[in-house]
Amino acid sequence: MKLSFSQADEKFREEVAQWLNDNLVEEFAQLKFRGGPGDEHMFPDERKKWEAKLAQGGWIGIAWPKEYGGRGCSIEQQVIFNEEYARAGAPGRVGHIGEGLTGPTLIAFGSEAQKQRYLPGIISGNDLWCQGYSEPGAGSDLSNVRTKAVFDESMGKWLITGQKVWTSLAHESDYIFVIARTDPGSKGHKGLGFFLLNMDQPGIEVRGIKQLTGASEFNEVFFDNAECDEQDIVGKPGEGWSVAMGLLGFERGASTLGQQMQFQNELNELIVAAKNNGTHKDPMIRQRIANAHIGLKIMRYNSLRMLSGNGDDGSLQKEALIYKLFWATWHRDLGELAMDVIGPEAEILSATPYELTRMQALYLFVRSDTIYGGTNEIQRNIIAERGLGMPKDIRPTL
Repeated sequence: MKLSFSQADEKFREEVAQWLNDNLVEEFAQLKFRGGPGDEHMFPDERKKWEAKLAQGGWIGIAWPKEYGGRGCSIEQQVIFNEEYARAGAPGRVGHIGEGLTGPTLIAFGSEAQKQRYLPGIISGNDLWCQGYSEPGAGSDLSNVRTKAVFDESMGKWLITGQKVWTSLAHESDYIFVIARTDPGSKGHKGLGFFLLNMDQPGIEVRGIKQLTGASEFNEVFFDNAECDEQDIVGKPGEGWSVAMGLLGFERGASTLGQQMQFQNELNELIVAAKNNGTHKDPMIRQRIANAHIGLKIMRYNSLRMLSGNGDDGSLQKEALIYKLFWATWHRDLGELAMDVIGPEAEILSATPYELTRMQALYLFVRSDTIYGGTNEIQRNIIAERGLGMPKDIRPTL
């Protein structure tokens, strides 16, 4: 575990910080600290323009190999970029699924034709991606997917039929990667395929899901014989599970340090609120703020330990198994602390019909943290079974 950075790394940090300071101005100044969890619906068009700005500066895909348009940055430099990005208050990324998930997955598992076709659009900031994993009845238990893929030889295409749910930013995306069952008689992890689909086609319908916060960042996506070119299955039919798991490994990459800086920004805002209204004098509130600070430091050190063992195929060390459970629980508790800091005013809307303060939106959104991406219960099963080698939980026959 490396906890320090070289002089060259610190020079890189200065370069990143300076670029952000120079460019988060004028039309982009309004984006500072916007577009994060619970706020993704804000300034979508402006944040798309910001993606193009990042591309111009060479800040998209910095971890990618240079032959695919990236910078080939070290893990230390990736950590630095994500930390400085969050520290500067740069906006939530609308292109993070493409850059952080689709791109690394194609580099690791995709054909050369797939890399040449899809990577340039991501690195340029033009093409946005979303993730077609969860389904009704197949959320935390992803292996229970029922969306099916049938190959039509006369068309030379895969036809995808089924439904995905909780699809973040599907209404803004150009492409989607989809896990679907290629073998209708298969069960569990077997018989799955990993497909790349264009969202702009008659066979795909996107329906927004209105959340408790009043926003609609998540969507349902319906597929009715949606077409996928023959060459746009990643790997072979039946190999979709291994590709999907590799992708989830990339999800626990260097961007986790950026996520923690966003958490730090929220904690800082909470502390300011506590000082302004005097609740910082309450010993119980002070202790809870101290515990939040300690938890965030533990999160950082475990992430550095976790990142030191990442593989190019998305494989992770066992330390990564605890990450989702830890941050989701910590973030949920932070939302509850925010409401207690604000006090009775937390129950009052600032305006009608449903105008929330940032702290109120935080509280409502973090209720979902312990559910999406695998519930806390599922995370504990994963830690027990894969990390500690304990007997597997009893599961019903599929």
